[in-house]
Amino acid sequence: MKILKKILILISLTPAILFSQDIAVLQYGGGGDWYSNPTALPNLVDFCNSQIDTNLDNKTKTVTPGSIDIFDYPLLHMTGHGNVFFTQEETENLRDYLMSGGFLHIDDNYGMDQYLRKEITKLFPNQELKELPGNHPIFSYHFKFPDGLPKIHEHDNSRPQAFGVEINGRLVILYSFESDLGDGWENPEIHNDPEAVRLKALRMGANIIKYAFEN
Repeated sequence: MKILKKILILISLTPAILFSQDIAVLQYGGGGDWYSNPTALPNLVDFCNSQIDTNLDNKTKTVTPGSIDIFDYPLLHMTGHGNVFFTQEETENLRDYLMSGGFLHIDDNYGMDQYLRKEITKLFPNQELKELPGNHPIFSYHFKFPDGLPKIHEHDNSRPQAFGVEINGRLVILYSFESDLGDGWENPEIHNDPEAVRLKALRMGANIIKYAFEN
């Protein structure tokens, strides 16, 4: 009965994934600060609406991994500094979402990597996070980043890396590591980033949104 109910939910909500034009923040468990960078998504949305002709609502929506509400959004954004934990039910629900057309962008705000990788393994135990090459389409989908993921904030003097999980040839998870795109999307007075750096972050964010909506 539980399996039948899940199938019926997926059938009824798949059109929302295909046609919705909004994004949401993923409120995960484990104690990590999922609510980091509160001005980031509204600023990114405003940039996308003006630069790549999207029609997104800049009011931030929040969903939990175990809720059927995630199926209302073609893209979920996840960030934070600390622990991440998905229950079994949340893992199954999030996996169903990704398998049925959803996209998850995870932006490490510094400190979530060691926890996050275990949860991604729970989601897709037979897959692995693989670094995306610089010629991956997401780096040139609208704005051009010939060197791959841009570096926005310095933490451990490490290069920025974009990791992904692909299912049947489709990228379903993008994990931006040692880049901190979200900090670059925030209001300029918060991190005092140069305008050129903020522009790189916003343009890469626009690529992610456009790619997720069209693939």
